[in-house]
Amino acid sequence: MKFYLLFPLFSSVTFVLAMLLLKRATSFRVGIWRTSFVVNMVTAILFLALLPLGGPPIEFSLLWQPLLVAVAFFSGQVLTFLALEKGDVSIATPTMGVKTICVAWLSVLVLGIEIPWELWLSAVLTFAAIGLLSFRPGRKSSETVGSFREPSPVSRTILIALLAAISYALFDVLVQKWAPAWGAGRFLPIMLGMCGGLSLGFIPLFKEPIRAIPKKAWPWLLGGGLFMGLQAISLVTSIGLFGDATSMNVIYSARGLWSVLAVWLIGHWFQNTEQNLGGEVMGMRLAGAAMMTVAIVVTLMS
Repeated sequence: MKFYLLFPLFSSVTFVLAMLLLKRATSFRVGIWRTSFVVNMVTAILFLALLPLGGPPIEFSLLWQPLLVAVAFFSGQVLTFLALEKGDVSIATPTMGVKTICVAWLSVLVLGIEIPWELWLSAVLTFAAIGLLSFRPGRKSSETVGSFREPSPVSRTILIALLAAISYALFDVLVQKWAPAWGAGRFLPIMLGMCGGLSLGFIPLFKEPIRAIPKKAWPWLLGGGLFMGLQAISLVTSIGLFGDATSMNVIYSARGLWSVLAVWLIGHWFQNTEQNLGGEVMGMRLAGAAMMTVAIVVTLMS
């Protein structure tokens, strides 16, 4: 039993909590840019807790490595919040489970790691689950424009979530590749500090300043940022210390199951209305999330 896989399991739960809280914050019209700015700053502050882990002296000629990783993380964050703002938690979160396939491929291409067949099977099951998650009843012909069919909110959400998954997969693989030489107490805080610096570029995009965010939105926004930071610390630090990014991401994909169950069971606590989509839609989403759970079992058996 790989006990370090408990870290991505913890991250899968806290990620769903973060998504529910941040989805609630969107109802106050905080906007994707202010949301990303606040969450990235909170995450950067939390990662300062890793400084005591230490590491060798910083090689300034290699600062491009954490910068490149910061860009991948930064892109993943923005795309995640965009998917959250445009779509449902029970679609966006499970769809990002395709990250396991991306990590598996990138581990072969970038790290030269041989992936066991069990992990490939897990990755394929994760991908197949997305087909179930994208299920929606047939639409009426009135929804077409000319000879083209308008992209549905579900399709847009899945596309954005897939792009987020690719960004995060590159991030994980590069952390596994470079963090050991730097030391977790050097690479990760520097990388998140750079991510916070990149977030300053959001300021010109704000429709209103940070101080204009409604007071009622702050508990949801800061709570979501806190849980997003905690899940990132747990997952990224474990990858930096133990490697094995593919196994960890298969376990992390449990967030797909937790998200569907959370929306169905406690979504109303966050004024989430996805449970009103109907039993057929939510049943297919639950089936897709359950298929990802099978992928996790296959990983543990390996």
